[in-house]
Amino acid sequence: MSYFPFFIDLGQKKGLIAGGGVTALRKIQKLLPYGPQLTVVSPAFHPEIEAFPALTLLRQPFDPALLEGHFFAIAATDNPQLNHSISKLCQQKGILVNVVDSRAECTFLFPALVKRGELTAGISTGGTSPSAAIWLKEQLGALVPDNMEQILNYLEKQRRAVRTMFAEEAQRGAVLRSLFLDCMERRRPLSEGETAALLNRFMEEESR
Repeated sequence: MSYFPFFIDLGQKKGLIAGGGVTALRKIQKLLPYGPQLTVVSPAFHPEIEAFPALTLLRQPFDPALLEGHFFAIAATDNPQLNHSISKLCQQKGILVNVVDSRAECTFLFPALVKRGELTAGISTGGTSPSAAIWLKEQLGALVPDNMEQILNYLEKQRRAVRTMFAEEAQRGAVLRSLFLDCMERRRPLSEGETAALLNRFMEEESR
C-alpha cells in the first residue's frame, strides 16, 4: 500500500532522535527548517550535530522513558535490534516513528524534499527506490526558481487585490493563474507596471 503525503505543522512539536551519527545528522538537517523541538540521544555525537544550537543533546544510551511526551521519534542508531525496539515502543504508545533502513518498521517516511520558502514538495517512492526519489527531486528542483519564496509572497498579496476587483470566482481564478504563469515565465515577481497591465486587461475583458 502506498503512503499518503500528509503535510503536518511541526512547529514546536517534540521529536526524539535516537542516534548521533551521519544518518541522524541527515534527518536533523531535513527537520530543523520546519521548527520542531528536537532531542537527540546517543553515547556520542557527530561534530555537526553538536554544532546545532537548537538541539537538546543527551549523551547517554537510549532509555524508553525518553519517549514520553514526544510527537514523533526517529530510530537512527547502528543497532538494528535497538531500532526495532524503539519502533515497537512507539507504535504501542501511538508515537509516529521512522526507522532508518527498515521501511516495514516505519509509520512515516522521509520524502526527498524541494523547499523554497513556504513551498515544500515531497517525493516518495514508498521506500522502493531512494535513487528514483532523489532523481525526481533534482528534476523538480530545476523547475522551481530559487526566488520562489518572493514569487509566492507576491502572489499572496495579489490574491487580496484580485478578490476585490473581480466578483466572479471563475474570473478570479483565471487572473491568479495568469499572474502565476507570468511569474514563472519571468522567474520573478511581476513589477507594479506589469501587474497593473495584466489586471487592466482582465478588467477590460470583463466589461465587454
